[in-house]
Amino acid sequence: MSTTPSPAVPHGGDADLAVRGTAVLPGGLVPDALVLVAGGTIRWSGPAASAPEHRATRTIEHEGLILPGLVDLHCHGGGGASFPDSTTSEEMLTAVHEHRRHGTTSLVASLVTASADTLRARVRDLALLAAAGEIVGIHSEGPFVSVERRGAQNAQHIVDGDPHLVAELAELGGGALATMTLAPETPAAEAVIDALAAAGAVPSLGHSDGSSAEMTAAIARSTQALRRHRGRSPLPTATHLFNGMRPVHHRDPGPALAALDAGARGEMVLEVIADGVHLDARTVAHVLAIAAPDHVALVTDAMAAAGMADGTYTLGAQEVTVAGGTATLTDGGAIAGGTAHLIDVVRFAVQEAGVDLAVAVRAASIVPARVLGLEDSIGSLAAGRSADLLLTDRGLQVTEVLRRGEIVTV
Repeated sequence: MSTTPSPAVPHGGDADLAVRGTAVLPGGLVPDALVLVAGGTIRWSGPAASAPEHRATRTIEHEGLILPGLVDLHCHGGGGASFPDSTTSEEMLTAVHEHRRHGTTSLVASLVTASADTLRARVRDLALLAAAGEIVGIHSEGPFVSVERRGAQNAQHIVDGDPHLVAELAELGGGALATMTLAPETPAAEAVIDALAAAGAVPSLGHSDGSSAEMTAAIARSTQALRRHRGRSPLPTATHLFNGMRPVHHRDPGPALAALDAGARGEMVLEVIADGVHLDARTVAHVLAIAAPDHVALVTDAMAAAGMADGTYTLGAQEVTVAGGTATLTDGGAIAGGTAHLIDVVRFAVQEAGVDLAVAVRAASIVPARVLGLEDSIGSLAAGRSADLLLTDRGLQVTEVLRRGEIVTV
């Protein structure tokens, strides 16, 4: 593990805030670290013994853990509000704030399969939040997915691939369309992949009943398209690996093993919902062990019930029943998203799956930031990044959240 301090920007001087304690820095876990914040930006970070001379207006001696603000690539809602179902920015902000209070300082708002008109309307609304800096992108889960592996996606609105709709949504999003989930076997998938890359969005392959060969071909096509267009990321992602995919069989490996293989080669970033509902803890451990370093992104797939009591909710106009923290479609029983915050996912990965703390934190911060092409501004406690800090106790329970150097109070 390297404990080299991050380059100063600039070196030393006045700071609004100095936070000292055990921190997950870009080089790993540092027991006695110091993070200096000025003007909403991290000025310096590294071992406290190596800190430059400075004067801090406020100092926090933190006895727990100092983590970078978390970045969620796949989130449908929380706090009782759903991005696919909200019709105003105020409603959508309810979900943003629910996750922000729990340490997700950067969030991609996810939609679900819906009519083209509904997708257009929701993308317009979310584009306003992106322009205001409240979210860092938009993810459309569908509508070009498998009916057989649709999960909680509405079969009525699943359609063949349409690159023209992709281009239209990207234009309405004003550059905020970050990712879109599609099944590799869907008709016109290649055209959709090309349209996404051309629009600066990342193809996310999933909700698939396709074969291993089809997934492998789609990964290659996505990689070629992303590199040709030099978009936000050179690598495609897999939408919540294993969930919404044809199960693995020794005579029919299906898309999941092909995606895992690509992740091991460093050719794909694998979304993993480590919430104790979507995947067994050992599955989470295996994926993190097999994938190349920094090629797994922990996500929540959270819906409106995140942070809320059990009850009845909606997801894309479909009724969802939440019981014991597990969300399922009232009609049919398919898992309908998650109810955890991203810090809960990190905690599960560490405490239940045995994943190294620094590895789990990176999977929920710098890795998704790289997918978004934002690693120079968010996702780590390196100098020059936004001063997004998550303070927890030793058990990874949140004690305080700072975003852009300000305490989150929403």
